[in-house]
Amino acid sequence: MLVAGSALAAGGDLGAVKKAEVNIPAIIMFLVFVAATLGITYWAAQRTKTAKDFYAAGGGITGFQNGLAIAGDYMSAASFLGISGLVFLNGYDGVIFSVGWLVGWPIIMFLIAEQLRNLGKYTYADVVSYRFERVPMRTLAATAALIVVVLYLIGQMVGAGKLIQVLFGLDYTYAVIIVGVLIIMYVTFGGMLATTWVQIIKAGLLLFGATIIAFGALYLASDGSMSPERLFAKAVEARKGDISIMGPGKLVNDPIEAISLGLALMFGTAGLPHILMRFFTVGNAIEARKSVFYATGWIGYFYILTFLMGFGAIVLLTGHPEFADPSAIGGIKGGQNMAAVNLAAAVGGNLLLGFISAVAFATILAVVSGLTLAGASAISHDLYANVFAHGNVDEQQEVRVSKIATVVLGIIAILLGIAFEKQNIAYLVALTFSVAASANFPILLMSIYYGKMTTRGALIGGWLGLISATVLVIVGPTVWKEILQLGDPLFGYKYPAFISMTIAFLGIWIGSMLDGSERAKREHEAFEAQDIRCQTGIGAEGASSH
Repeated sequence: MLVAGSALAAGGDLGAVKKAEVNIPAIIMFLVFVAATLGITYWAAQRTKTAKDFYAAGGGITGFQNGLAIAGDYMSAASFLGISGLVFLNGYDGVIFSVGWLVGWPIIMFLIAEQLRNLGKYTYADVVSYRFERVPMRTLAATAALIVVVLYLIGQMVGAGKLIQVLFGLDYTYAVIIVGVLIIMYVTFGGMLATTWVQIIKAGLLLFGATIIAFGALYLASDGSMSPERLFAKAVEARKGDISIMGPGKLVNDPIEAISLGLALMFGTAGLPHILMRFFTVGNAIEARKSVFYATGWIGYFYILTFLMGFGAIVLLTGHPEFADPSAIGGIKGGQNMAAVNLAAAVGGNLLLGFISAVAFATILAVVSGLTLAGASAISHDLYANVFAHGNVDEQQEVRVSKIATVVLGIIAILLGIAFEKQNIAYLVALTFSVAASANFPILLMSIYYGKMTTRGALIGGWLGLISATVLVIVGPTVWKEILQLGDPLFGYKYPAFISMTIAFLGIWIGSMLDGSERAKREHEAFEAQDIRCQTGIGAEGASSH
């Protein structure tokens, strides 16, 4: 998701691929998935009556279901195709992204999940404005959330368009419009309940398909021995004895770059609004923690599969004429991002290829549904209801605004997806995680644990983190040098999180320390009551179900 070379999210090298012949099994499975999810949307629409139903599925999702839905929300096409492609191209070093994303989950589990559920209602902005000035804090939180959502949406929409163009033989523009229309229907009519079940089904399909590909590839590549050691030996052999694919340093070899990338991956995860929003769909804080436990297990298992797929692709695709395309990155059809898809054809022929094509598309639908709902809730719940209407708003009116926002966001996503078709937009995804780690995560963490934090400190730190992450990505190597071609970059690192996160935390701390206002004293005194609710759940939504 974060690197130019890996950017399925970016569309990356898919742009150069000619339209494939129409894949009939893929289209049939795709239509079955769409029909099933539209049926779920109709069912969910009958049960979506209140704002809580729309934003949080009525709080009735179990920890296990929510864990699977979180995994479905998080295992994007960039994870599925991007990481297996990175491992195919770089070997061992491709796993740095898997590890970074996975390590973010224990942070969420132990530091955020229960506290978020106890303090909030529908969005993480409920938490960061709990004892602070509502209007400026919600404005900051909603702005940062919308930036993250829109940047992430562009990547997913371009990925969807390119995937369908390559796999189904459909025109790119039509592909993007289909995705946009489906998302608008899921979210507008079914709300969080429909979105949750789309994510659960997609997670099940993706885990099932990836398991077949990974273990099928392991069986074939290890000559039937199912030995990873044999697989790795044959991968080195396929790369003409290049042992470097079994060690670090091919992808990231600068220590500061590695630290900064790790920070963005880990803490960016804990600042993604569409992931944080999922913790309000469960009945209480215990179920919230269970959600993270299950999600971590599914996501960890999935990343092991992408590792096996990457090395399986090295053995089964390298040097095989039917998968070769010397002009593409990695020398295979569709380039490195299509390694998992080509591997599906090598393992299970046209049928498995069709299934994985449909699953890859389902993956994008599920992720974009979650993103759209998070963006719509930031507009309706945070900005409309709490900033413009100052909390004096009818619940049904708030839901109506959310549905309008969903349609607008869907149209914006379609237009941006079409506009960015020819761009390598990996930098947008890099910026997504950098912004989430530099603006959302610091104010969320500090509002929960730092009793001396004040509104002024939070605003200074939050806006500095947001602005510095954006500016440093723009003047960094990816945008300044590769996209804008303005010569040597003003900032030498692709990932600015180690600087922008530091700026955000320092801004919060210094701004709070220097704030001697009466308001600040009241905010200090309010921390004890917040902390009791935060850690015990007394007074929280659904507390009676403990």
